[in-house]
Amino acid sequence: MADTAGETRRSSRIAAQPKKDDHKEVKPARKPSKKRTAEAEGSKEAKEAPAAKKTKGDNGKAADAPSPTLDTIDIGDTIPSVVLKNEKDEDVDVATLTGEKGLILFLVPKADTPGCTTQACGYRDIYPDFASKGYEVYCLSADTPAAQTKWQTKKELPYSLLSDRKRVLITALGAGEGGKTKRSHFIFEKGGKLVDKRIPVKPVDSPKLALEFIQAHTDE
Repeated sequence: MADTAGETRRSSRIAAQPKKDDHKEVKPARKPSKKRTAEAEGSKEAKEAPAAKKTKGDNGKAADAPSPTLDTIDIGDTIPSVVLKNEKDEDVDVATLTGEKGLILFLVPKADTPGCTTQACGYRDIYPDFASKGYEVYCLSADTPAAQTKWQTKKELPYSLLSDRKRVLITALGAGEGGKTKRSHFIFEKGGKLVDKRIPVKPVDSPKLALEFIQAHTDE
């Protein structure tokens, strides 16, 4: 009897215990911390971000700075202030060249080539005539100062040369279309006003036409 009573009590206790749910409780997924989220997003952005802009050209050289621009210079306009290199690689502000004298700028496509040499030597041969009328002569081209110096020495040119590598002034004068320099000449009176221009002009004619204009202009 005692054993039967004990078994009965154990059975009652077991029956009274709550049954375990066969389905496990699903815990909500843990939210990632703000730090981890930021790191993940940063990594994703780094992968998706476009490549940084190149500071060098495709050939590995530093990209050239954009060329400055000048307004177009026409008859009656004043020569602008723009700094170029002379044949000695010195800075020259062209606006200062007309402070005391008139100025003749003759433009050549390329130093030490046949047509350009004819034009340059033409100005050389009558250079004293320009000086006697109060005008200074300068040759303007897109050549390097070194190339200009070599040419100046070779042909004994008595005047200075200006290097406009990016054709800033050449283009403003209307002689730089298509990335080339048109043979031409421009005459600025003392004070900087443009009073005559010839574009294009033949190599042999340029010096004579410039002198004829100055002689007529100064006799007025």
